[in-house]
Amino acid sequence: MAPKLPFELNDPDVFKDKSYVNGEWIESKSGKRFEIIDPGTGKPWASCPTNSAEDVPAAVAAAHLAFQTYRKTNPRTRAKLLLEWDAQIRAHRDDLARILVHEAGKPLAEAHGEIDYALGFTWWFAGEAERVQGTVSTPSAPGRRVFTVKQPIGVAAALVPWNFPIAMILRKAGAALAAGCTMIVKPSPETPLTVLTLAHLAEKAGFPKGVFSVLTTDLENTPALSEALCRHELVKKVTFTGSTRVGKLVARNCADGLKKLTLELGGNCPVLVFDDANLEQAATQILALKWRHAGQACITANRLYVQKGVYDKFAEIIANRSRGLKVGHGMAKDTTMGPLTTPRSLVKASEHVEDARSKNGRILFGGNKMNIEDGFFFEPTVILDAHSDMQISKEESFAPILALFPFDTEEEAVGAANKTSMGLASYFFTKNVDRTWRLLENLEAGMIGMNCGNSSAAESPFGGIKESGYGKESGKDVAIAEYLITKTGTLALEDHF
Repeated sequence: MAPKLPFELNDPDVFKDKSYVNGEWIESKSGKRFEIIDPGTGKPWASCPTNSAEDVPAAVAAAHLAFQTYRKTNPRTRAKLLLEWDAQIRAHRDDLARILVHEAGKPLAEAHGEIDYALGFTWWFAGEAERVQGTVSTPSAPGRRVFTVKQPIGVAAALVPWNFPIAMILRKAGAALAAGCTMIVKPSPETPLTVLTLAHLAEKAGFPKGVFSVLTTDLENTPALSEALCRHELVKKVTFTGSTRVGKLVARNCADGLKKLTLELGGNCPVLVFDDANLEQAATQILALKWRHAGQACITANRLYVQKGVYDKFAEIIANRSRGLKVGHGMAKDTTMGPLTTPRSLVKASEHVEDARSKNGRILFGGNKMNIEDGFFFEPTVILDAHSDMQISKEESFAPILALFPFDTEEEAVGAANKTSMGLASYFFTKNVDRTWRLLENLEAGMIGMNCGNSSAAESPFGGIKESGYGKESGKDVAIAEYLITKTGTLALEDHF
């Protein structure tokens, strides 16, 4: 019997609360389930199967069997399946958004925004499915030709986070399914239900049994389940988005089997605002980046370096623009910023604010937990006079906290921006063309925003350097290549003997 939901759905059948393996909706072998908490109320409203390592072999076997057929499916057929999945998601956009609000805490408008962003991946990779091409060339040795062919690598496992569960799934699965791979998804314990809805819509789109599977589990069983997927001999590719600490564990688990691996890890992204910047443009871009999902994005603005000539003026602009944020439950009509997704995020946010205060940082506004029902709410916070000794300089806050650091020279700002083990994204605002080119080359990050904030899109390669990971997701050629092998053939021509 389906649970009583705290909201209405246009199509109640889209709500699924069982794991999805080989085209079947199943419980875990243990029969255990775990609760899903609404971050806006702090209360449980649904539950999912607590899968464990013992559930992995059957899921992988089904995905491997499906791969034997799906790998040979015509690329145009795979493209049509992706386009039909895209159409199904669009048709159920409102229902999917409501589920996402109650899992992740996003305001409803942001939930719709994530779905629209995520649909770029199904659309893009439907086109990429037919663009996979090999080569033929004439080598230096006489009487020979060299061929390369691209083939899907096999069963892929996706370990995905809670902050953008729909977008992360479609970015990974879009590339894998376009390439001809099958995929098993291990969603975050906080947001499994949106992923299960995507599985239901993939089934409606016509994907064969075993091509797309989902194993849900709780926080306690996540490490063992993830390790079992990484170490299974029939899993040939693993893609992980999450923290650098966990990413290193995933890499170790994949190392023994020499798995192909993509890691999209932590941020701590800097933003540089120079005296000659258009300050209104900079504020618009930075605040859209910062307050989205209450600061819980790997590419969000974490350290804001502002040149001293405009520091006070820019701080005032930031403050005036931010004080109008309305914090509340994501389903409330006037909410513009929702809660943090987990209670542990509240602890870290409070620690960062108290550390900054103890080190002479000025709390311009905010800095406190908020008592709204029993939800996980934190005030939008701006800290002035930040410096390199503060925790917020060294750690990704993943909260609605924006710290402003003053600087004098370009060299000083670049040095401070690069002084981190992370290298996911960096941003800058300037109208000096020469400086633009210098910053593009000198900032140590995999993605550079030049007079813009969020630049993530299906057509743009996404990925970091340093301890922010390796490999690329989305973009032309590079993302789908993560799910392909290249096979070389050399042909000797008989008339040369």
